[in-house]
Amino acid sequence: MKKKLIYLFTLFAAISACSDEFTEQPAIGALSDAAVQNEDGVELLLIGAYSTLDGIRNNLSGNGFAASGDNWWFDVIADDAHKGSTDGDQADLFEMEVYNWTTGNPYVLGKWSSIFAGVNRANAVISLISTIEDADLTGKLAEARFLRGHFNFELQRIYGNVPYISEENYANTEFNQPNPGPIWDEIEADFQFAMDNLPATQEQSGRPTSWAAQTYLGKVHLQQSDWSAAFDLLEDVINNGPYSLNTEFLDNFISSGENSSESVFSIQFTADTGQSLNGNIGGVLNFPNPGPFGSCCGFYQPSQDLVNAFQTDADGLPLLDTFNEAGNDVTNDYGIEDEEAFTPHTGPLDPRLDYTVGRRGIDYNGYGTFPGHSWIRATFADISGPYLPAKNVYQNGDADNQGTGSWGQQHSGINYNIIRFADVLLMGAEAAVETNDLASALTWVNMVRNRAKNMSYVQNEAGDADAANYVIEPYANFADQDFARKAVRHERRLELGMEGHRLFDIRRWGNGVEIINEYIANESRTIENFGTKANAYEAKHDLLPIPLSAIDLSGGILEQNPGY
Repeated sequence: MKKKLIYLFTLFAAISACSDEFTEQPAIGALSDAAVQNEDGVELLLIGAYSTLDGIRNNLSGNGFAASGDNWWFDVIADDAHKGSTDGDQADLFEMEVYNWTTGNPYVLGKWSSIFAGVNRANAVISLISTIEDADLTGKLAEARFLRGHFNFELQRIYGNVPYISEENYANTEFNQPNPGPIWDEIEADFQFAMDNLPATQEQSGRPTSWAAQTYLGKVHLQQSDWSAAFDLLEDVINNGPYSLNTEFLDNFISSGENSSESVFSIQFTADTGQSLNGNIGGVLNFPNPGPFGSCCGFYQPSQDLVNAFQTDADGLPLLDTFNEAGNDVTNDYGIEDEEAFTPHTGPLDPRLDYTVGRRGIDYNGYGTFPGHSWIRATFADISGPYLPAKNVYQNGDADNQGTGSWGQQHSGINYNIIRFADVLLMGAEAAVETNDLASALTWVNMVRNRAKNMSYVQNEAGDADAANYVIEPYANFADQDFARKAVRHERRLELGMEGHRLFDIRRWGNGVEIINEYIANESRTIENFGTKANAYEAKHDLLPIPLSAIDLSGGILEQNPGY
């Protein structure tokens, strides 16, 4: 069994000290150049670079949740989720949810600063390796460049116009570099180097392989609508790579399924004994409040819009055009107290729904039937809704995943899959549609749907029947490119819902204004206050603003994104 790479999020920062005087000693707590200028030093700095994947280290916003590496709060500014809890709790995130974005919002700065910390640490490794002549560190260099590619990819797709910080200028510029536009060429170069120089397998789970680098390079091309290049890379991964779908959809979200054949690259969280310092601290808010195990804090509640998307017709196919029409809402309990009678939706549903969303009257992650609002923190006047997140919350009995913080909060040890193979299949299908290879697109979408069809379904409380009317089947054909495009895009939402991907998909497709404004209108049918509190989504919201403090600290070198 492979060993798991532990990032040691508590690892001290290695600081190099330079001096012309032979007798001058480095400061206490610092490391001299000589101390790190070897293979052990490279590994030390490399682990430090991995540790920034969680998003919490070197976050300058003062808000530990703002930079979470699992990108959960980007679902909140898409149509998959509400912030949850009460409007006033984490008010800065509430402002993000209702599209009242300002350049001084801590969520804007938190993500910016934590990702640049990752770039900085990766550059420190690359710079150090360039000074070592008596060891072959090509593999370590490829890991560092993979990480730098990942962090720069995040910056590029979140903020758009970002500066490029290289190993030559990272140490003395304080990021005061111009941001004239995309840095795609630099990102591609890092992943190409990683693809060419990483091994096909790694002894430790959590380190990237050449296949992971090739996948990520395909994702970079997909983000740019470079369909042919994306297709070639992803088709090779699908047909010849080491990945496969887990038999059970649920295995992607439990400890026994970590680093499985479906995991391409993931953040390696660990639930330590005692106070857990290596768990998912950025996702600490996103548990029922109090729920079945007395957790906190009631954030990250799935939207009615997302729940509606899981409806199927009698043949088990999605309602691509009608799932969100008035009168078609999945039955919900908004405004109904626990003691009032409630019958869950009886129409046909995709079985992935109840592994993605907690619904009243349905078993919740093995803890028994979700009783209603007693497990939800918010009041009816808040923008939240009646649903709970499921993928990020422990399954009952999965003790290996449960970590705690200093005040008893949840520091989950569940890995976060940055890319898993189902995502690869659907990225490949997207590229196939755009290159008019509908046969490949159909095959890859149906691989995902057949896994959902053949997996174990959530059961009723007695355990002797399905918990809902689950009906799902593969597509018989894709009649034309327009239909195939619609099917692939919808499938991504169903398979990857509440995994931090939705906003970036919408941005890539260029239809954010249409989708989000329709979402605001539709969601207001079941959460009346949402329509009165949310502002319209505008084209400027396709990018986050550059943080005001970053512009100030750059002396005005950084330029703001349009519209802010």
